[in-house]
Amino acid sequence: MAEHEELPAGAGRDAIDELNGIRQSIDNIDAALIHMLAERFKFTQQVGRLKARHGLPAADPARELQQIQRLRALAEEARLDPGFAEKFLNFIVAEVIHHHVAIAGGQPGVGDGQAPGAAIGVMPDSAIGAPAPATAEPAGPAS
Repeated sequence: MAEHEELPAGAGRDAIDELNGIRQSIDNIDAALIHMLAERFKFTQQVGRLKARHGLPAADPARELQQIQRLRALAEEARLDPGFAEKFLNFIVAEVIHHHVAIAGGQPGVGDGQAPGAAIGVMPDSAIGAPAPATAEPAGPAS
């Protein structure tokens, strides 16, 4: 693994190896998050198709509130900032609703097994309260 930064003169090879090991763990978690989101979005596509078939609205404010409360509680238990968890969920839900609207409108490529987010743009930066990286790929749906 390449060294990502210069370390102070006193930080030897052991520090670099430890840093690289920690970063590898972070990279592994990031990969797992992406795969988990992809699985989640497969289910939200099913929800979107079901809603479209039965004329149900794309958004479900009661469900969204329930999910926010649940994730805030989970975040507190995990010692994660509940505000961050809420912003993260809001970002996902906004993308899911956008996707459900596209499915209901019969947008080609949406809800037909194509990778979630591929037929949809990236959510605006304001959706999560921080600028997205310039290389960010479109996010997928949630519900």
